[in-house]
Amino acid sequence: MSDKSKEISTEVANSILIEAKAKRKENRQLLLISTISVLVFLGIWELAVRIGWIDSKYLCAPTTVVKTFIQKLSDPKPDGAVLGVHIITSLKLVLVGYCSAVIVGVPLGLIMGYYHTFDKLVSPIFEIIRPIPPIAWIPLSIIWLGVGTTAKAFIIFLAAFVPCVINSHTGIKLTPAVYLNVAKTSGASRWEIFWTVSKNYAMPLAFTGIQVALGNAWSTLVASELLAATAGLGYMIQQGRSLVRPDIIIVGMLTIGVIGAILTTLLSKLENHVVKWRSRG
Repeated sequence: MSDKSKEISTEVANSILIEAKAKRKENRQLLLISTISVLVFLGIWELAVRIGWIDSKYLCAPTTVVKTFIQKLSDPKPDGAVLGVHIITSLKLVLVGYCSAVIVGVPLGLIMGYYHTFDKLVSPIFEIIRPIPPIAWIPLSIIWLGVGTTAKAFIIFLAAFVPCVINSHTGIKLTPAVYLNVAKTSGASRWEIFWTVSKNYAMPLAFTGIQVALGNAWSTLVASELLAATAGLGYMIQQGRSLVRPDIIIVGMLTIGVIGAILTTLLSKLENHVVKWRSRG
């Protein structure tokens, strides 16, 4: 390698190193700003409750929320179960309904988007069902399935099912015609084109639907646990409302938020593993 080439390589390496350092510095600054903003918000909230700007009957202080959270880890009062039991109960309920929706909804959306005849057959029924809010199905679910876990999981299934179908269907429809034509020219069968081209191209949008479905599943949890529940985060929130305990309500809400964030992160990692071609592109 010539001296000039070595100099160029050194300059490129130094440029990359400087850029990496600048990026790390920027990330640290953003983290610091975010932390300060959260602390300021919590401080104002605490102060507003302590000096009486906000009645503690309607909104408790952050320190009270922390105390209630610690208490609920071991004390079942006043809603009848410790926080761990509520979390496990809700997780089982959400995951059963949500996973069922993904297993059924994503393939259905992919097939509807690819096979025109099947789309025409199913779409009218789906378009009638799609605008109906999941909680509107509660009376029928009680008649059909009773008031047990199956009925609750069914409500969550309906909430998560729609975005899975819509996004998978849209992803297939957006497959560029040039990709399909190249596959046809190469002699691929219709099934091979669907499986290797259309399905893979639709996966990023399908995962977007899966993530939206996860949010829908958790947001429907509170309504579904109105059905004769004795435990669960939704039940805990409802009991907090009945007992006028905003600390219990907020603990339940924050727990749902944290679990939802963790599951969303896991889904993002799964997406990066499944849709590897996108990161390479």
